[in-house]
Amino acid sequence: MTAAGTLRAEALGARLPPLVVAADRVAATVLQGVHGRRRSGQGDAFWQFRPFLPGDSATRIDWRQSAKSDRLFIRETEWEAAQTVALWSDASRSMEWTSAPGRPSKRDRADLLLAALASLVLRGGERVRLIGGPGRSHAGRAGLTSLVETVTAVSKSRSLPPSDPSLPRHARAVLIGDFLAPLEEIHQAVAALAARPVRGHILQVLDPEEETLGESNRSYSGRVLFEWASEAGVLVPRVETVRGAYAERLRQHRAGVAAIAAAAGWGFLTHRTDQPAAQALLALWQALAPE
Repeated sequence: MTAAGTLRAEALGARLPPLVVAADRVAATVLQGVHGRRRSGQGDAFWQFRPFLPGDSATRIDWRQSAKSDRLFIRETEWEAAQTVALWSDASRSMEWTSAPGRPSKRDRADLLLAALASLVLRGGERVRLIGGPGRSHAGRAGLTSLVETVTAVSKSRSLPPSDPSLPRHARAVLIGDFLAPLEEIHQAVAALAARPVRGHILQVLDPEEETLGESNRSYSGRVLFEWASEAGVLVPRVETVRGAYAERLRQHRAGVAAIAAAAGWGFLTHRTDQPAAQALLALWQALAPE
């Protein structure tokens, strides 16, 4: 690349939202270890040319491509398994919390995973859109920047996805958040999407200290005041005495969310913010693979 070309590339890169750059980096890491989702089948979109094999119908021969060599070629189309993937990430106040300096907040991790998954979907030739967004779908590599700009512009203070009547029927949905809302509210939100019908997956993102009530953090010992938004705080005289009950309550809640997902025919995955983002992205990408 020439010096002028390098400068132009750097200028374009500087204008990209940082989330796009980070998302592409995580997506590239996942792509190095997996095969693409695209495969031949019934569809209109061109996928690839392959050599003619015994047993292939002569009507499938692409004569224009074959005329360029001394071999016959078949024109394969892409299997259109999931044309639209609808995404949502939680941006309520509970998602802003992190237990350690330098550790991403739950919201930062959720938004990164949403953008990285969108990057993978767009690279696969499919479309993405935001649940509760302006109602438009994004396609192509340029669609990632447009989607990320929409994420930052749309108010997403809800702790659960809104009802979205504009979602295409039979779309695939991915919901990313901490899902600590009451189970009945989670059930209503998932049931509203599943009724369209939309199939999907829930990814619960938690800080590691939320799972253990700070068992590995000395600041969570003895007398601790837990405060939540504008609600009155709860003073716990000895945190050590309630960790067991807390862990059991969280286990029951998580089992409840998993049961809600299963009843709707959805998948349920978990992720902690001290784990690599690529680990959760790979799990989501494999969950969305054609059946």
